[in-house]
Amino acid sequence: MTTRNNFLPPGLVSNLQDVLNKKNKNNNVPVEDVDNDKKIEDESTSTNDVEEYDPSKPVIFVTNSDGIDSPGLLFLVEAIVNEGLFNVSVCAPQLDKSYSGHSYTHQETIEVTTAEIKGASAYQISGTPVDCVSLALSGALFAWSKPSLVIVGVNKGTSCGHDMLTSSAVAGARQALISGIPSLSFSLDWKKGESEESHFKDAVSVCMPVIKAAIRDVEKGVFPKSSSLHITVPASPAENKGFKLTKQSLWRSKPIWQAIAANRMPPAARFANQHGMGLQLAQLGRDASAAGAARRLGSQKKSLEVVESVGVSGKVEKKTVRYFRLEFQDSNEEDTDENLDFRALQDGFVSVTPISVSTLTEPDIENAASEWISGAL
Repeated sequence: MTTRNNFLPPGLVSNLQDVLNKKNKNNNVPVEDVDNDKKIEDESTSTNDVEEYDPSKPVIFVTNSDGIDSPGLLFLVEAIVNEGLFNVSVCAPQLDKSYSGHSYTHQETIEVTTAEIKGASAYQISGTPVDCVSLALSGALFAWSKPSLVIVGVNKGTSCGHDMLTSSAVAGARQALISGIPSLSFSLDWKKGESEESHFKDAVSVCMPVIKAAIRDVEKGVFPKSSSLHITVPASPAENKGFKLTKQSLWRSKPIWQAIAANRMPPAARFANQHGMGLQLAQLGRDASAAGAARRLGSQKKSLEVVESVGVSGKVEKKTVRYFRLEFQDSNEEDTDENLDFRALQDGFVSVTPISVSTLTEPDIENAASEWISGAL
């Protein structure tokens, strides 16, 4: 497991910094001295990162969608580190960010905290897998300027068919591809009630030959540059029938929205999953001071909540609040093509699906659009 350093919301940190600065002024301690101490600490941290970096070894950058403490990530990093041939760098989400797709955290501050993973230089962030890849490749985080390979995984659950569009694991690998860096993404066909944590370790054993082959061919300049590879390991990794090159299918999971009773959702839950919560709570505190505490009226409908508050202008505002939770349900796909991603998994093979970022449109789609536009306009 990783060891997390303590961190506070940025808004609270800012307030504490102001208090400390004022206190230091009262004690005749120049603010510049405090800043210099922090600069020295930052420089020391930066120096340690550089010392751990061996320029004679290729760099492998690892992230995932399940979060920094997920067994799939930890088993994978451990296996790569144990090879002793690579610089291993990790930047992963603090929490599970599955199904966040190719999303950035825009116009919000991301919290970046060091994490301890044996043999690797590691960070955890409050953003998405795409944020992790983008930040790492920006050159602002690690001693290196460009990794040899970006790996996303091993992630819990498949990303077959249309689910590749919403998969943040596939998105992380796609972001690397867009940036011109070879990438691989790995997933395990996790079966609820059947799969065990040890299956991640078995999946890593299946994936390691692919990783070593990829590094070898990247250095030779023969690794495919126009696509990323998404590798999905079947539910019983140790019993797999081998690798099979597959096509992206039309398989998709069905989104199910469930209404949640209002009495099961405390007020704080509205902000629990939002970045910059400290800033929002600080703003709430200011609003409360200016307008008074909000009054909450329960309605007779269990999944309905009426919030009545007094705004700054003195006007009474009423809003209806409802709560929903998203779950995904596997759908049945009848296509029998054995070369499709989901079908290969069902047959016990390790599915290897190329992912492209090509902007070319298939001729039949382009012709259909052209005919429609001509007729419509």
